[in-house]
Amino acid sequence: MIEGYCVKCKAKRPIADAVEEQMKNGRKAVKGKCPTCGAVMFKILGSKSMTPPAAAAPIPTPAPETPVPSPAGGSTPAPAEPAS
Repeated sequence: MIEGYCVKCKAKRPIADAVEEQMKNGRKAVKGKCPTCGAVMFKILGSKSMTPPAAAAPIPTPAPETPVPSPAGGSTPAPAEPAS
């Protein structure tokens, strides 16, 4: 049985009705009740009890963009006006 700290009793107690959950950040925790007073107890588990993430394919890095050569005059031509 997993032991946690009850803030109402101010003592370490075993967690009754313990359920392992996963928090939003991916870490695991145990949630249950204090067997003495019935308060909700929550214990964050250490990194050793976490399961390693599944081996995912490496994320490909995008190819670097090649610079576009400028025209010989050094100035860019004005955009063509649409025909009306």
